[in-house]
Amino acid sequence: MASKNAGAPVSIEMIRTLIGFPTVSRDSNLELIHYARDYLKNLGAAFRLTYDDDRRKANLFATLGPAGEAGIVLSGLTDVVPVEGQDWDTDPFRLTEKDGRLYGRGTADMKSFIAVTLAFAPEFARRGLKTPLHFALSYDEEVGCIGIGRLLSDLAAAGIQPKSCIVGEPTLMRPVIAHKGKRGFRCTVRGLAAHSAYAPLGVNAVEAAAEAIAFLKQMARRHRDHGPYDRSFDVAHTTVHASVIRGGAALNIVPHECVFEFEFRHLPGDDPAALLREFTEFLRTTLEPEMRAVHADAGFIIEPLSEIPSLDTSAETEIVGLAHELSGSSEIGKVSFGTEGSQYERAGIPAVVCGPGSIEQAHKPNEFVALDQVLKCEQFMRRLADRVCDRR
Repeated sequence: MASKNAGAPVSIEMIRTLIGFPTVSRDSNLELIHYARDYLKNLGAAFRLTYDDDRRKANLFATLGPAGEAGIVLSGLTDVVPVEGQDWDTDPFRLTEKDGRLYGRGTADMKSFIAVTLAFAPEFARRGLKTPLHFALSYDEEVGCIGIGRLLSDLAAAGIQPKSCIVGEPTLMRPVIAHKGKRGFRCTVRGLAAHSAYAPLGVNAVEAAAEAIAFLKQMARRHRDHGPYDRSFDVAHTTVHASVIRGGAALNIVPHECVFEFEFRHLPGDDPAALLREFTEFLRTTLEPEMRAVHADAGFIIEPLSEIPSLDTSAETEIVGLAHELSGSSEIGKVSFGTEGSQYERAGIPAVVCGPGSIEQAHKPNEFVALDQVLKCEQFMRRLADRVCDRR
């Protein structure tokens, strides 16, 4: 299936197929997972499925090659972000080719990588693998790398320990060895409702939330202006970010509740627990005493939403050297966005991130991957076949 014709990518039809599955994170991914399972099963792959609690979503882990040996994982996420509210020029769930680009939700992030791995699976099988290749397709990466945790726990319970992993997030086919970690939180502010004419008798939850968010902004400025820095990253410092906020019912009512969400995206050397302690100490010592002087039950409740560990793979690791060889790039990249690579690393499976497309196109309307990026990924897979297969 994977010819050596360097003109049009041989993976386009597979990309078309995967884009056609509308696997937005809130919805099921089972149709895509079952398609990939059956496709790989027909090539002789052994497979495992791990489900979410409602069995509406699943991870697929499928292996081609000799059983019982460590191998290389080719890992990709199957969920995509929503398209509502975005101004698309084309149907986001129907692949459109135009001016050397492939448009569709997930073309960059990151169904094109998955499609290339699947398109080359028949060649891997035909040429006879001496080193196993594992195809890992996960759910709910976009909402906090949730599915990959279950997949890795299942592998550990089954005594399966791959040798290394390549995560195909969009890096313009340049090997990435490090990324920031992420800790996301929801903060609920409890106040006391009152008529706005008697505002001092209430506790304004919206105003308290605003003061808390302003402190987060001060933290963000401090890291921006004073570091610590790692200039190898595209954003060289830890970032602090508040996003969603909800509160208040009417102008003449002192709001009794406000909810906001915030996150830390931290350098591998920065401690996110210390950042959280700094924030909660400000709430405890500065804001809550004034609030509780009016109402004893007023205050802040912080709950975790998501966690992605930082990735910091040594440049001397074997999988990094292999990624350099396969990509033809000697660059060593570090990026600010998170990936499942850090969870593989935490599980004792060295990981590198390398995939087609640019993260700058992810999550946007008219998301695309350039055809030349797909061709580079296909060349990567051909070189991988030369390394891990017995036959030409």
